[in-house]
Amino acid sequence: MSSTPDGLDRLDKELSGFRSWPRIDPGPSAMVVSIGVLLVLVAHALPWTGSASGWNVLLGDAQLGLLPRLFSITSLLFGVLGSTTGILTRLWGIGWTCALGCGFSVVNGLWAIWSRQTAPAGSPGPGIGLLLAVLAMALLALMWVRLAWSRPGGRANG
Repeated sequence: MSSTPDGLDRLDKELSGFRSWPRIDPGPSAMVVSIGVLLVLVAHALPWTGSASGWNVLLGDAQLGLLPRLFSITSLLFGVLGSTTGILTRLWGIGWTCALGCGFSVVNGLWAIWSRQTAPAGSPGPGIGLLLAVLAMALLALMWVRLAWSRPGGRANG
Protein backbone atom coordinates (compact mmCIF):
# COMPACT_ATOMS: atom_id res chain seq x y z
CA MET A 1 0.00 0.00 0.00
CA SER A 2 1.35 3.39 -1.01
CA SER A 3 1.49 6.24 1.48
CA THR A 4 0.68 8.84 -1.23
CA PRO A 5 -2.83 9.51 -2.48
CA ASP A 6 -3.85 8.18 -5.92
CA GLY A 7 -3.94 11.70 -7.39
CA LEU A 8 -0.31 12.29 -6.48
CA ASP A 9 0.70 8.93 -7.96
CA ARG A 10 -0.92 9.87 -11.28
CA LEU A 11 0.72 13.30 -11.23
CA ASP A 12 4.08 11.72 -10.49
CA LYS A 13 3.69 9.37 -13.47
CA GLU A 14 2.70 12.26 -15.75
CA LEU A 15 5.64 14.40 -14.71
CA SER A 16 8.22 11.62 -14.70
CA GLY A 17 8.73 12.03 -18.46
CA PHE A 18 9.64 15.70 -18.07
CA ARG A 19 12.00 14.98 -15.17
CA SER A 20 13.85 12.37 -17.19
CA TRP A 21 14.85 14.84 -19.91
CA PRO A 22 18.62 15.42 -19.99
CA ARG A 23 19.71 18.28 -17.77
CA ILE A 24 22.81 20.34 -17.14
CA ASP A 25 24.17 21.49 -13.81
CA PRO A 26 25.51 25.02 -14.31
CA GLY A 27 26.87 25.46 -10.77
CA PRO A 28 29.04 28.60 -10.52
CA SER A 29 28.90 29.02 -14.31
CA ALA A 30 25.33 30.26 -13.88
CA MET A 31 26.73 33.45 -12.33
CA VAL A 32 29.06 33.99 -15.31
CA VAL A 33 26.15 33.48 -17.71
CA SER A 34 24.07 35.96 -15.67
CA ILE A 35 26.86 38.53 -15.87
CA GLY A 36 27.04 37.95 -19.63
CA VAL A 37 23.30 38.57 -19.93
CA LEU A 38 23.67 41.78 -17.92
CA LEU A 39 26.52 42.89 -20.19
CA VAL A 40 24.37 42.31 -23.29
CA LEU A 41 21.60 44.45 -21.79
CA VAL A 42 24.05 47.22 -20.83
CA ALA A 43 25.61 47.07 -24.30
CA HIS A 44 22.20 47.67 -25.87
CA ALA A 45 21.86 50.86 -23.83
CA LEU A 46 25.28 52.17 -24.96
CA PRO A 47 25.90 53.78 -28.38
CA TRP A 48 26.49 51.29 -31.19
CA THR A 49 27.45 53.90 -33.73
CA GLY A 50 27.28 57.66 -33.42
CA SER A 51 24.43 58.36 -31.00
CA ALA A 52 22.32 55.31 -31.93
CA SER A 53 22.01 52.80 -29.11
CA GLY A 54 21.35 49.10 -29.52
CA TRP A 55 17.68 49.65 -28.66
CA ASN A 56 17.43 52.21 -31.50
CA VAL A 57 18.97 49.68 -33.88
CA LEU A 58 16.59 46.96 -32.69
CA LEU A 59 13.51 49.14 -33.13
CA GLY A 60 14.66 50.36 -36.55
CA ASP A 61 15.02 54.02 -35.47
CA ALA A 62 18.65 54.04 -36.63
CA GLN A 63 19.07 53.11 -40.28
CA LEU A 64 22.34 51.18 -40.09
CA GLY A 65 21.49 48.36 -42.43
CA LEU A 66 20.53 44.74 -42.00
CA LEU A 67 23.60 43.33 -40.22
CA PRO A 68 23.54 45.49 -37.05
CA ARG A 69 19.79 44.95 -36.74
CA LEU A 70 20.14 41.19 -37.23
CA PHE A 71 22.81 41.15 -34.51
CA SER A 72 20.63 43.13 -32.11
CA ILE A 73 17.80 40.64 -32.64
CA THR A 74 19.95 37.52 -32.27
CA SER A 75 21.86 38.87 -29.26
CA LEU A 76 18.65 39.58 -27.38
CA LEU A 77 16.97 36.37 -28.53
CA PHE A 78 19.79 33.97 -27.72
CA GLY A 79 21.89 36.02 -25.30
CA VAL A 80 19.12 37.25 -23.02
CA LEU A 81 15.97 35.22 -23.59
CA GLY A 82 17.69 31.92 -24.40
CA SER A 83 20.25 32.18 -21.61
CA THR A 84 17.59 33.06 -19.06
CA THR A 85 15.47 30.12 -20.16
CA GLY A 86 18.49 27.81 -20.17
CA ILE A 87 19.55 28.73 -16.64
CA LEU A 88 16.01 28.49 -15.29
CA THR A 89 15.10 25.16 -16.89
CA ARG A 90 18.59 23.56 -17.01
CA LEU A 91 17.51 21.55 -20.03
CA TRP A 92 20.38 20.17 -22.09
CA GLY A 93 18.64 20.88 -25.42
CA ILE A 94 18.14 24.53 -24.52
CA GLY A 95 21.80 24.68 -23.49
CA TRP A 96 22.88 23.52 -26.94
CA THR A 97 20.41 25.90 -28.58
CA CYS A 98 21.96 28.76 -26.62
CA ALA A 99 25.48 27.63 -27.51
CA LEU A 100 24.73 27.48 -31.23
CA GLY A 101 22.57 30.63 -31.21
CA CYS A 102 25.14 32.67 -29.30
CA GLY A 103 27.87 31.46 -31.68
CA PHE A 104 25.72 32.49 -34.65
CA SER A 105 25.16 35.86 -32.97
CA VAL A 106 28.92 36.39 -32.54
CA VAL A 107 29.40 35.91 -36.28
CA ASN A 108 26.54 38.37 -36.90
CA GLY A 109 28.19 40.83 -34.51
CA LEU A 110 31.51 40.61 -36.30
CA TRP A 111 29.70 41.24 -39.59
CA ALA A 112 27.93 44.23 -37.98
CA ILE A 113 31.29 45.69 -36.87
CA TRP A 114 32.68 45.11 -40.36
CA SER A 115 29.65 46.81 -41.91
CA ARG A 116 30.20 49.89 -39.75
CA GLN A 117 33.92 49.98 -40.55
CA THR A 118 33.24 49.86 -44.29
CA ALA A 119 30.38 52.38 -44.16
CA PRO A 120 30.45 55.34 -46.60
CA ALA A 121 32.75 58.23 -45.79
CA GLY A 122 31.43 60.45 -43.03
CA SER A 123 29.46 57.64 -41.34
CA PRO A 124 30.42 56.87 -37.75
CA GLY A 125 32.25 53.62 -37.05
CA PRO A 126 31.33 50.98 -34.48
CA GLY A 127 30.69 52.26 -30.97
CA ILE A 128 31.54 50.87 -27.56
CA GLY A 129 28.11 49.28 -27.17
CA LEU A 130 28.46 47.19 -30.33
CA LEU A 131 31.93 46.02 -29.33
CA LEU A 132 30.80 45.17 -25.78
CA ALA A 133 27.79 43.28 -27.13
CA VAL A 134 29.99 41.12 -29.38
CA LEU A 135 32.38 40.37 -26.51
CA ALA A 136 29.50 39.52 -24.17
CA MET A 137 27.98 37.20 -26.79
CA ALA A 138 31.37 35.50 -27.25
CA LEU A 139 31.52 34.95 -23.48
CA LEU A 140 27.99 33.50 -23.50
CA ALA A 141 28.76 31.25 -26.48
CA LEU A 142 31.85 29.84 -24.75
CA MET A 143 30.01 29.31 -21.47
CA TRP A 144 27.07 27.56 -23.13
CA VAL A 145 29.31 25.26 -25.17
CA ARG A 146 31.17 24.40 -21.98
CA LEU A 147 27.95 23.79 -20.04
CA ALA A 148 26.22 21.76 -22.74
CA TRP A 149 29.32 19.71 -23.54
CA SER A 150 30.02 18.86 -19.90
CA ARG A 151 26.64 17.28 -19.16
CA PRO A 152 27.15 13.80 -17.70
CA GLY A 153 26.55 11.42 -20.59
CA GLY A 154 26.50 14.34 -23.04
CA ARG A 155 29.72 13.27 -24.79
CA ALA A 156 30.55 10.02 -26.43
CA ASN A 157 32.09 7.62 -23.90
CA GLY A 158 31.35 10.11 -21.17
